[in-house]
Amino acid sequence: IHYSRRSRAMRALGSRLCAVSLRTGLRHGLRCVASASTAPRGSFATLKPDDLQKLKQILGPQNVMTPEEVEREDLLRYNQDWMGKWEGRSAAVLKPATTKEVSEILAYANGQNLAVVPQGGNTGLVGGSVPVHDELVLSLLRMNHIEALDTVSGIVTVQAGCVLEQLDQYLAQHGFMVPLDLGAKGTCTIGGNAATNAGGLRYLRYGSLRGNILGVEAVLADGQVVDSLSALRKDNTGYGLPQLFIGSEGTLGVITKLTILCPPRPKAVNIAFFACSSFEHVQRTFALARQKLGEVLSAVEFCDRMAIDFVLKREAGTGVRDPLEEKFPFYVLVETSGSDGEHDQEKLHRFLEAAMSGDDDAAVQDGVVAADETQARAIWRLREGVSDAMTTAGYVYKYDVSLPLQRMYELVEETRVKLQAAGVEATAKAAGYGHLGDANLHLNVTSLSGRDDKVLDLLEPWIFEWVSKAKGSISAEHGIGQCKPHYLHLSKAESAMNLMKTMKATMDPKGILNPYKVLA
Repeated sequence: IHYSRRSRAMRALGSRLCAVSLRTGLRHGLRCVASASTAPRGSFATLKPDDLQKLKQILGPQNVMTPEEVEREDLLRYNQDWMGKWEGRSAAVLKPATTKEVSEILAYANGQNLAVVPQGGNTGLVGGSVPVHDELVLSLLRMNHIEALDTVSGIVTVQAGCVLEQLDQYLAQHGFMVPLDLGAKGTCTIGGNAATNAGGLRYLRYGSLRGNILGVEAVLADGQVVDSLSALRKDNTGYGLPQLFIGSEGTLGVITKLTILCPPRPKAVNIAFFACSSFEHVQRTFALARQKLGEVLSAVEFCDRMAIDFVLKREAGTGVRDPLEEKFPFYVLVETSGSDGEHDQEKLHRFLEAAMSGDDDAAVQDGVVAADETQARAIWRLREGVSDAMTTAGYVYKYDVSLPLQRMYELVEETRVKLQAAGVEATAKAAGYGHLGDANLHLNVTSLSGRDDKVLDLLEPWIFEWVSKAKGSISAEHGIGQCKPHYLHLSKAESAMNLMKTMKATMDPKGILNPYKVLA
């Protein structure tokens, strides 16, 4: 359904909104060159035949993969991140199926001083889940069972290797949903989501994943199992141990199970896609959405025209079209979720009237409201497809930052100015998109000619320093990994970093868990 500010007329979109064919998390089409980290190898032991034999005894020979026994291509999914930017050379990939097996592996590795990289779906964007050198990869993909669901409270107990989309599909059968949604949901795992404290599209409505996790079972570097798998919403008995592991990126322990509080699945969902003439109008649209939609507002996303153009170019010839007749500088996607369709649509109608009032200074200039689920998915694809479209168009430099809302788009504009001043604006394209609800900007710069160190030198460390001066965070939801340890001081006070180092030294004295990550 089209809603024009000028005509206020509703009309059916028909075939103008077509399903976008996007493949999340695929390496196809990437022009990236994998590179090793500059971090020198630590004083860890190398894997010996006796070590390999012991690991095969623990897991069974079929659950241990080595370069000598398996083709490189079969190991690539474990050694290389999905963007192809970082590639290690793991001495062995280990595939446990139980917490007991994880415990035995870590106890042995710690005793032998063998470094270990915990890994889920390997969809991260900062190289946190791949080896830097020859670390053992501990893949949790076999630990994918959903163990229990309380159908009254909505509390689910699940192993860490369960894929996010599969967990959500299971919960849907019982009227619940995961309080997290990501573009990589078909590949990422719930344990990896917890280890990186992933944000995503539902943050505005349901808050952080950290706030919805009630309990965690984790294995320490020495093999000790920490059972903090509470299913209680209230438990004020000492330190909140689960919080130590959430967001630690596998450097303090390996998460093996979680209990998560899951909200009821909404029965009525509305999706709208609006055009705005400036980022100031984007902010006004967001403010009106919060005021007028209140408790049913579940997502507010934005993207600029450059981002949309990348998606449309990638999908040229597939029938995918711009849902609006005119081009605008900015677009806002609004989602409502509730239990009463008529009630929600009435609230949406009042929001539309407010957003489109004011003649030429209206917050919204034009827009569409999805008439059915197919059109809703197509609108979401326009927003979710930006990352893949910019990745496959060339070599992409991705930045995930949080900023004061009024300054979010300044960074994109200043990045373009910097690229233009350096004379590379014709081949280096910057686009901004992200989550308005939590002021999380995704700034992507795609070098159409491939990897270009000149572009990288222009962007780093300038972007991180700019964000720090603007009182933002250099990582809103992707984490630190091996990409940003040397910039962590820009977002963390020295006292905080010293405490982090103390915690790491206490919980992992030998430093075998995910070395070279988070703390430089």
